Amino acid sequence: MRSMGGIMKKERLRKSIASKVREGACVAFSGGVDSSLILKIAMEEAEKLGKKVHAVTFETKLHPVSDVTISGRVAEEMGAIHTIIEVDEFKDNQIMKNPVNRCYLCKKLLFTTLREFAENEGLGHVLDGTNADDHGTYRPGIQALKELSISSPLAENGFTKEEVREYASELGISVSKRPSAPCLATRLPYGTEIDFSLLKRIEEGEEYIRSLGFEVVRVRVHSDIARIEVPATDFTGFISKREEIREKLKSLGFNYITLDVEGFRSGSMDLHLNNK
Repeated sequence: MRSMGGIMKKERLRKSIASKVREGACVAFSGGVDSSLILKIAMEEAEKLGKKVHAVTFETKLHPVSDVTISGRVAEEMGAIHTIIEVDEFKDNQIMKNPVNRCYLCKKLLFTTLREFAENEGLGHVLDGTNADDHGTYRPGIQALKELSISSPLAENGFTKEEVREYASELGISVSKRPSAPCLATRLPYGTEIDFSLLKRIEEGEEYIRSLGFEVVRVRVHSDIARIEVPATDFTGFISKREEIREKLKSLGFNYITLDVEGFRSGSMDLHLNNK
């Protein structure tokens, strides 16, 4: 993005974020690279304008616990006002049933809460880190963002995930290489009722595998089968550690442990939807 076109694209992004900051803004902040880039630029523009920016993190049962820890650290690095809002998605019976539009229902709940927070703080804008690539996959939650008038500067200015990471690295953002950490419900097939204890076992299994040196991992659960996704380039290392991985996941209650030979791919539970 060092070309003239890339420079102009960055300037458009900055102007877009600055206009929101000028009128008062908060950022839906997970501590991932997308929302961190938004927050970094917002903080730089806020300093010029003499404004404050609120970074708001959701603490929920469907998102990894690490989100809260990492977001707190990154928000502190950037000097943002960090607020944690607890939202219990399990109180919504429709979300618990895990329908194909679960992401829409969840986003609507979360961002309605965040919109109320913004209004109480006198902030005119809520920004989130949706990027241009997200519009090319199954993301029903984007509709909820539109309904609530949430601003997505990265998507609006055509920033892909690769461009986000490149710009974040250029700005010295500490989580520029952090792998995506989506909602834990994405580990279950649609229609499988969400169970908190199961999600905790999935999260523990993924954390264990990551502790063995695998940065990107998903434990997708189909009944009593744990289907593990890691990048194909990690297969050799994974097989060399299969015994300890098998033992750990067995201890978590999974009867059958499999390595998906297609390797990691985002949204693999959505494949049957995309093929319709």
